[in-house]
Formats: sequence, structure tokens, C-alpha cells
Amino acid sequence: MNIRFWPVLAISLLMPAVAAAQGPEMAAVSPSTAQQLLEQADGIFRRGDNEQAAELYKLTAEAAEREMVVGIRVEALAQVARCYLKMDRKEDGRRWLMMAAELATDRMPRAWSRYLGVRGRFEWLDDDLETATATFREMYEYCLQHELHERAVDAAHMVAITAPPEEQIQWGLKGIEAAEQGGIEGWLGPLWNNLGWTYDDLGRHQEALEALLKAREYHWKLGTEMNKLIADWSVGHAYRMVGEHETAARWMRPVLAWSERLYAAERSPDAAEWIGHSCRELAELALQREDLPEALDYLRRAREKLQEAGMPEWDTDGFDELSRQIEEIAGQGSGQ
Repeated sequence: MNIRFWPVLAISLLMPAVAAAQGPEMAAVSPSTAQQLLEQADGIFRRGDNEQAAELYKLTAEAAEREMVVGIRVEALAQVARCYLKMDRKEDGRRWLMMAAELATDRMPRAWSRYLGVRGRFEWLDDDLETATATFREMYEYCLQHELHERAVDAAHMVAITAPPEEQIQWGLKGIEAAEQGGIEGWLGPLWNNLGWTYDDLGRHQEALEALLKAREYHWKLGTEMNKLIADWSVGHAYRMVGEHETAARWMRPVLAWSERLYAAERSPDAAEWIGHSCRELAELALQREDLPEALDYLRRAREKLQEAGMPEWDTDGFDELSRQIEEIAGQGSGQ
């Protein structure tokens, strides 16, 4: 679909179709009010329907232009860009971000904070981590100044991704504290999760386990089925890394079975991916027991499912390493 603004008339023509697709809650929104459209688009975005959200954000931008509400127009333009970014259409999204940049100023707190959040994500995915970190730090301070607490937590969360590792820990803990103080439970799963994986990267495996158990608590309270599955997989991985191999297996085998059920219901890349990751973890546990045939079976199945999930495209080095590991173990087995 080509990027373009929808004509103003299209708001009245398209909204009944959007309402039908989204149910009674959409029908209750007045298409003439930019603020109401923005709130509705935000709701759709939070549910993960990026394509539908992008279209409604475009309508919001048109309504805001008609009503001469610049702040809402900036938010909507920025969010169109973010939706495209989440759909792996970065260059399409960049055009919308540039439109937001032309209008955004720091005299519009909600618009400016949202613009910074999206701009920082583009910088992050452009691999300009230093610039992205500076943007998210600026966003954090600005949001605190203007009492935009949830967006301040978002900014801290992003610094905890883009900053150097030790600073990631500092900002992860800062984000968790802000979310707890503000009662913003929806952020606590992602924040604890990212902190756990930062600890894992640094070899601080006991702290990683503790953080990932906390992440699981919130993902199971508030998350989707896939959030819960990945949280359980992460805990199983963390138990393996602290040397509790039997406990790790007790977590990982049900995750594999869960992934297989999801795959049987719908042969999706996500389900294939987590079959692959689970098999790879179980292979590592088999290697700890020096059971090379079992490890090799799991690794071959992992490679099959991860290839189906597209891993050669999104992690070429990791997929090549998996293939080398299979060849090495197969060679050991043939030499026995």
C-alpha cells in the first residue's frame, strides 16, 4: 500500500467499515473528534494490530489537521511511523516521522514526548545506539518534568535497551521503581525481562534467574499466551545457566509441548520459532548428560523449525553457528 494521507471525506466514508471490523467500541467513537480517534487508535495499537492502527492514525492526523489541533496531529503522524517500524517497513515509516518532526516542538508535552519515543526507536534500529540513548534520556527527563509518568517509564525501558550494559542495569532498575511507584503494572513484565537478559549477557546468572522469575510473574498476570510461553522458556534457560539442569528440563519440556500445540493449531512462524528455541535448550541439557544422540536429534529439529521461522534472515550468524554445532556433534558421533 502506498503511503498517503486519506482525504478528509474518507473519514466519514471509512469509519463505518472500521467500526464493523473492530466491533461496538469503534462504533461508539465520533469520527469528527481527533482526540477520540487518537484514543481509539492507541487502543488498537496496544492490542498489536499495527496495520489497522496505522490506518486509524492516518485518519486521526487528517481530523486533527481539519480541527487545527497540531499536537494530536504530531502524535498521530509519529504513531503511523511507529506502526510501520513494527511492520518492518522502516523507510515507509521514516517519511511519516519526518512529517511529525516538521510540526513537533517541546511546547506540546504529549506530542513532543511521543515524537521523541518514536524518533529514538528509529535511531535504535538504525544501530545508532549513542544517539538513541541520548534521545531516550531526554524523553525521560522531559516526561518527569511534565508528569507523563507512563511515558517516563517507557523512556527508562528504552535506555535499558540502548545504553552500555552497566547503564542498562541502572536504567532498568530505575524504570522498575518508577513503574512500581506509579502502579503501572503493564510495564513490569518487559522491564524485569530486559533486566534479566542484561544480567544473562553479563554472566550474572543468579541475578538473571531472579529477574526472569519476576518477569514471569507479571507476564502470567497480564500478558498474552505467547508472553507467558516465552516467560516460561526464559526461566528454563535461566535455571540451565545456574547449573540446575533437572529443574531447567522440568520447565523446558512443557514449553516445547506448548509450542507444539500452538504449531498444530496454526503453523505460524512464531510457534515454529519457539519449538526451535525449546529444542535447542533441551539439546544443551542433553549435552550436559553427554547424550550425543539425543542432543543431535534436538539440534536437527531446532534447525528445521528455526529455518521455517526465518532465522537465516534475522540471525544469520546464529543460524550458521547452530549448523556448525550440528556438524561438530555429528562428527563426534561418527568417530565413536
